[in-house]
Amino acid sequence: MNRIFSGMQPTRQLHLGNYLGALRNWVELQNSYECIFCVVDLHALTIDQDAEVLRNNIREVTAAYIAAGIDPEKNILFNQSFVPAHSELAWILSCHTPLGWLNRMTQFKEKAGKQKDMANLGLYSYPVLMAADILLYKATHVPVGEDQKQHLELARDIAGAFNRRYDTEFFPLPEPQILGEATRVMSLRDGTKKMSKSDESEYSRINMTDDADTIATKIRKAKTDPEPLPDTVADLEKRPEADNLVTIYAALSGQTREQTVQQFAGAQFSGFKAALVDLSVAKLAPMTTRMKELLDDKAEIDRLLRRGGERAAAIAETNLNGVKDIIGLLRP
Repeated sequence: MNRIFSGMQPTRQLHLGNYLGALRNWVELQNSYECIFCVVDLHALTIDQDAEVLRNNIREVTAAYIAAGIDPEKNILFNQSFVPAHSELAWILSCHTPLGWLNRMTQFKEKAGKQKDMANLGLYSYPVLMAADILLYKATHVPVGEDQKQHLELARDIAGAFNRRYDTEFFPLPEPQILGEATRVMSLRDGTKKMSKSDESEYSRINMTDDADTIATKIRKAKTDPEPLPDTVADLEKRPEADNLVTIYAALSGQTREQTVQQFAGAQFSGFKAALVDLSVAKLAPMTTRMKELLDDKAEIDRLLRRGGERAAAIAETNLNGVKDIIGLLRP
């Protein structure tokens, strides 16, 4: 069976964009693939972290995975740092990655900005660790958002370079999967900016921990424009805030944007928002409740992560030993 690997960072709270762009699709993928889902806590260290907050965030992201429908019995669910082979393979792969490839990574340039000389090495080499995460399990497919597609292309380049260097086909070249109607959910306050955990305004996003009243309030306060909803997607795309809310409705309802536009063509935003509130609360509030139940038993979350980590480590150790044998490292 083809194998999926994917993960999210435990930095701040997960939000609607994380659910619609990734988690919801993962739930479907677990029916067709062997799936490994990771809380990538080592990646989170590229920014300053408070130790206790980080521990809580790891558990919260795990709870979000399960509340969204990821089955920890059927799939492997673990936190990255439990398996040291991620870091070890990242070093080996970094020795097979030209600097020129990393210099092309646009996300580092965006995050480092004008202070790139002060940025930490981890932020720069982040894509190599991501490649190691994927290749360590010989994943064949990786669901990614648009912002990570370049990093997955680098993972394919690294795998190909390794295979050519040692005249082997050890690593498969992982294929990207960009799925669903809402691959890029935008801010509720600015339809030209991606919904983000780091946005200062709480009203810019719907967090997966928001209760029904909070969800409703944020949607009602979402920025719109004064015109009725259009009757074509082409007209919708000229209006970013309207486009974003229609995209969210379409994704939550399982429709295409075209179907949603036809359903609400000519409607005022007051009526459309009321429908979006009802849909969002119906879909998201049960997940919030389930997350709270899970987080009330931290020992159980830790047990699930430990068991998933042991299952992941068994695969990782076998593949890492294969790499060591290929490149000539002695091992006991």
